[in-house]
Amino acid sequence: MYDDYRCPKCYSHLRVGDNIILSAKNDKGQRGLILLHPELGNYEVITHPEFKYEKGEMISFYCPVCHHSLDSSKHKNLAKIVMIDSEGKDFDIYFSKVAGEQSTLKMIGEHVEIFGKHSENYLDFFTLSQNY
Repeated sequence: MYDDYRCPKCYSHLRVGDNIILSAKNDKGQRGLILLHPELGNYEVITHPEFKYEKGEMISFYCPVCHHSLDSSKHKNLAKIVMIDSEGKDFDIYFSKVAGEQSTLKMIGEHVEIFGKHSENYLDFFTLSQNY
């Protein structure tokens, strides 16, 4: 079994094959689908060639099933989804909505695992027992 990803609102599956599929909107109001790599810390992104955004631009993410905003209440620059690992444990996954920013936090309770060179920018917004 592999890690699965779900919407925190409707709990629908977001992973199809080797991608996490999210609905997105850029600063210009254009909408499209974004495919993220399911390996935490891998920042490969696939989009339709006409769905464009600039580095530093804020991208809004939504569940492609229920269309609920994936905005995190922890920080305006973060989105949140749920990961279920191969042992069946649920983790909150926070990732940056800023295009080009490499920041992912994997949390269960007060324990966090960080991925990406920009993740430390957000640690002050969580009550944590840090596990690097």
